[in-house]
Parts: sequence; C-alpha cells; structure tokens
Amino acid sequence: MGDKRLDRLKQRPSDFTWDELAALLRSLGYRLKTASGSRRKFIDEEKRKILLHEPHPGNILKAYQIENVLIALEEHGKL
Repeated sequence: MGDKRLDRLKQRPSDFTWDELAALLRSLGYRLKTASGSRRKFIDEEKRKILLHEPHPGNILKAYQIENVLIALEEHGKL
C-alpha cells in the first residue's frame, strides 16, 4: 500500500489530524459512522470496527489513538 498517509501514521507523528485519519481509513475501505457525542466508528467491508473519539476542540490525534488505529489495522490485515 503506497499511501503516504499510512507511512506517516506509522511514524506516530505528534501532529496527525483527524481529517488525515478519516481520509486514510476511507482509502482503506472504511466508512465513518457517527455515534453519540464525539464517538466515531470506522467500519470496513467485513464489518470490522475501529472505535475512536473525534478530538475536540482541536483536530490532532492523541498518541494512544494512533496506537489503537495501528493495532486495529494490523488485526484487520491492512498493514
């Protein structure tokens, strides 16, 4: 997968944005579902989920969120 956003995510940057993540996950076949409050679900074609809280008031992901996404992508065979 030659996605530059995925390569960047793997570097665990301190400035990875929610918008970058949403675009990356869309490119990997996930669709975004809004839950209550700031909770968000990204669901792939096999109904596998990545559950996150959308950051607010800013747009920058926390380090633990990046780790959780990378773990989920590995478990889903997308890394």
